[in-house]
Amino acid sequence: MTHPTPRRPRSIEVEGVTHGAAPIPMAARVGNILMTSGVLGKDPATDQLPADGPSQARFLFQNLRTVLANGGATLDDVVRITVFVKDNSQREAINAEWLQCFPEPHDRPARHTQVVDLPGTMLVQLEAMAVVQER
Repeated sequence: MTHPTPRRPRSIEVEGVTHGAAPIPMAARVGNILMTSGVLGKDPATDQLPADGPSQARFLFQNLRTVLANGGATLDDVVRITVFVKDNSQREAINAEWLQCFPEPHDRPARHTQVVDLPGTMLVQLEAMAVVQER
């Protein structure tokens, strides 16, 4: 009788950042593919959204780095990011953080930014896909 190989959990979390009461992980990894859920610009120390766009954008990319690291990936593994903004006035804050994460113009993941009606005081959100490289 063979026993199935124990499966490693696929859900990846960011300590201190939740989707409220929704039972949704921050990301999932299967094999070398890592897909995030909606990554939020919440402060992980408080699980709260700051009031301003630049702070939410800063935490957004900080939380992305954390979820990638928790899934065995880095920013170098990201192949696509979709950014959601409540309105176009948030693009400047997103671009400032984007350039810190991906300073080399010829070495950036694909990106699409979309204006959507984000809930409550949420001004920015993103989803990312990464292909995890063995290091």
